[in-house]
Amino acid sequence: MSWNFLRRVVQLLAGVFLYGFAIAMMIRAGMGVSPWDVLSQGTSLQSGLPFGLVTNLIGLGVLLLWIPLRQRPGAGTVVNALAVGPSAEVGLALLEPQTAPAGQIAMFSGGLVLLAVATGLYIGARMGPGPRDGLMTGAHARFGWPVWAVRTGVEVTVLAAGWLLGGSMGIGTVAFAMLVGPLVNRTLPLLDVRTDRPTASAGRAG
Repeated sequence: MSWNFLRRVVQLLAGVFLYGFAIAMMIRAGMGVSPWDVLSQGTSLQSGLPFGLVTNLIGLGVLLLWIPLRQRPGAGTVVNALAVGPSAEVGLALLEPQTAPAGQIAMFSGGLVLLAVATGLYIGARMGPGPRDGLMTGAHARFGWPVWAVRTGVEVTVLAAGWLLGGSMGIGTVAFAMLVGPLVNRTLPLLDVRTDRPTASAGRAG
């Protein structure tokens, strides 16, 4: 086993775990979360299922949409779909909800920065995109639609659905949309593992 491959595996696992933990931090901040997490929250509230399980089920459901898009999952795709939910549950069990504004801002900011680092780790491992990233890049490859248009359309749709189901949408949702891209653009070059394979497109992990 080469050092490069071992590093990629460790980086993938660390990135996926930290991604879920970062989601839990933003939930506990109580300022709003990403569009996909609003959907998971709303579905969890309506179904009574744990947030982490719902996150996994949505990820697996998104993977089914890869079939008509002719996308092939990598090892990282499967790990992402199965592990982000449990790691989010770990974070939710360990972290207390924040009610004071200073605590909310600190918790949300820490979660957002950690999520950007985690995204750089798991995408930089180059072992396959997350289910949601692959949906967007797959639609682009299959139909020629611009990635930004697909991403916007999908995330507006899931945000609206999650909000109607009772998910938490707030200023943190807006901050996430505005800041996550620039932050990941900083972390990904630092954590990218050089291989001979083409890199996956950067985007929301998960």
